[in-house]
Amino acid sequence: MPAEHPIEQSLARTWPPEAWQDVTVLLAVSGGADSVALLRAMTSLKTGGSGRISAVHLNHQLRGDESADDERFVSDLCLRLGVHCELGRIPVARLAAETGDGLEAAARSARYGFFRRAAEQLGARYLVTAHTADDQAETILHRVVRGTGIGGLSGMARVRPLGPAVTLIRPLLDVRRSQLLDYLAELDQPYRRDSSNRDLRFTRNRIRHQLLPELAERFNPGVVDALLRLGQLAGEVEEVVRRLVEGLQSRCVRRKGPGQVQIDAAALACEPRYVVRELFRGVWQSEGWPLQAMGFAQWERLADMLLAAAGSASAEPLRQTLPGGVTAELRGSELRLARP
Repeated sequence: MPAEHPIEQSLARTWPPEAWQDVTVLLAVSGGADSVALLRAMTSLKTGGSGRISAVHLNHQLRGDESADDERFVSDLCLRLGVHCELGRIPVARLAAETGDGLEAAARSARYGFFRRAAEQLGARYLVTAHTADDQAETILHRVVRGTGIGGLSGMARVRPLGPAVTLIRPLLDVRRSQLLDYLAELDQPYRRDSSNRDLRFTRNRIRHQLLPELAERFNPGVVDALLRLGQLAGEVEEVVRRLVEGLQSRCVRRKGPGQVQIDAAALACEPRYVVRELFRGVWQSEGWPLQAMGFAQWERLADMLLAAAGSASAEPLRQTLPGGVTAELRGSELRLARP
């Protein structure tokens, strides 16, 4: 095999080694094909610099001996490659029962919480995950089925903050899963197979193993590429809206104290409802208020209140309580939001 495989070339173009080889980089490695391919490609590209590559693996304790074998596999592989590995164990099933979250949501929350803590302890500048183009297409379709807006259609962000000093990077979003499998085959590199990825009780698995193949067979053989194009276009639209909303926020939104925001409704009277809803979403993100329980109906209620205050909608209640304990109150042409 050539010294630099096409997968490594693609990774180097997407995320040049000069951008990361002088800092600590933490790779999330489950032991599956995608993350093992990422680990092999990153270690192959790390030919200089003063930084280091580390790995992190979380045992969710959901599959008994299989989970333990995954942990040993990742530990042994990292040892062979000379990569430091942080290992963790969290009983996700018990966590889901305690919090009332679904198993998938609890696993994701536990995983990223552990990854962030590990990155901070190691002083890592980046946490890197092995999400592929196939994962992106599945995510977009999942959101379409569940119900989403333009922002959701853009799929997973390639780069996003994970903490004050840690950035999450997904450098393989342009790479198909089949390409990574070919890469591992050429390396003669084994990997682990997670039996739970075939469990059709999970929505993500039904989309991967049932819905997408059905769409490809009966409607459009290029459905994955079509979903990826949709995500790219939605991302471009979202960027335009984001800049517009940021400008409106700077002019119309004032922070009056901890957990207190005041919005000038009159200045937003002529703005499209979609922009108004996105402005509220931006306020929630800026304040760190819980977004999970805020759906379209809640954003629409807020838009109704604000536009009523601006005189461009029918009268609305003067006060509402929203998920997470956030209150919205009309005072003249101002809408005041507060969360104790």
